[in-house]
Amino acid sequence: MENETQRQYLNVQEAAEFLCLKKRTLDNMRWAGRGPSFRKHGGRIFYVLRELEDWSLSTRSNSTSEY
Repeated sequence: MENETQRQYLNVQEAAEFLCLKKRTLDNMRWAGRGPSFRKHGGRIFYVLRELEDWSLSTRSNSTSEY
């Protein structure tokens, strides 16, 4: 149970790697309010794995001109 729960929450570096982004890019997206949703536990930021997957699917497009 502990491993499953631990894996559900990713820190910023892990989330960036999961999304194939640089940490700085994810930081900038969070600051601008256009990235995936996150949670703040104290001063630390975490992402939920399932929400990262959902966000990634929501950004899907068929052409570079759509973006």
